[in-house]
Amino acid sequence: MNIAPIKSIKDIPTEEDIFPGTPVCAGCGGLLALRHCLKVLGKKVVIVNAAGCFTLLSIYPFTPFQNSWLYTAMACAPAGAQGIRDALDILIKKGRLDPEEDLKVVVLTGDGAAYDIGIASTSGAIYRNLDFYYICYDNEAYGNTGFQWSGATPFASKTGTTPAGRISPTGTELSKKNLFEIWKSHKPPYLATISPAHPVDLINKFKKAEQYKGPKLFINLSPCPPGWATDTSYTARLAKLAVDTGIWALKEAVYGEARHTVIPRRVKPVEEYLKGQGRFAHLFKPSRQEDALKKIQEMVDRYWNEARKAEVIKE
Repeated sequence: MNIAPIKSIKDIPTEEDIFPGTPVCAGCGGLLALRHCLKVLGKKVVIVNAAGCFTLLSIYPFTPFQNSWLYTAMACAPAGAQGIRDALDILIKKGRLDPEEDLKVVVLTGDGAAYDIGIASTSGAIYRNLDFYYICYDNEAYGNTGFQWSGATPFASKTGTTPAGRISPTGTELSKKNLFEIWKSHKPPYLATISPAHPVDLINKFKKAEQYKGPKLFINLSPCPPGWATDTSYTARLAKLAVDTGIWALKEAVYGEARHTVIPRRVKPVEEYLKGQGRFAHLFKPSRQEDALKKIQEMVDRYWNEARKAEVIKE
């Protein structure tokens, strides 16, 4: 097991474990990150997919993967992962499966399953200390059914079910759930946030997670061109802006002890991230919604101020 961190993008493995030509949307930030995830996880993997956008990835008889794939309903991917992990362990114990042929069990879900519909079965799996990887591609809405509001939808975002209008000028009135803290309260061995714009940070987190047995979470902020109303070529730049403005904090936690892994040298105003997305266009036209913009900036500033006070960030 090589858990030594890489130092630059030149050290990222060139071999691909996902074949080109998938049916997911062009510019999908989730797929961009998943490519890097699998570079570390390798081919001895079984992916348990909760219904969502990535259900499109592997449709019989076609698949872009070089590993196994199991499709489940939105609520029960961790339960499916439990069954697979138990079966592998029993076969190895009985001598019917060589330990060298063991597989890593990976749950792959969107934010709808991770933040809402599947959170009960996920909590149970963490409680049972299930040895699995949990990857959430977070595009901040129910992306494949019309981009409806989810528990991951940020304040003031326009979605299919929270339109900006006379009754609610800001669109979504609630703030995004904190899935990182929900998981952290269980004190699992490892959890992290990742970004397709920071592949070195992403890969090093997966390499580090390999040394831990038990539940391992990775939340990837996944720019979604059709849902966010952005150009398909803008994905990596937008993902980087999310980190540079402090809206998306890159961090990890080992058994509940958290630290930030990427700290912007100069935090940019949140407007630079918001104004490039159609889902936030109503905050700027036909007139600027100053109160909403101020509230978003204050939420970001409050987060980083509290993080510094807690000495999570070592400056």
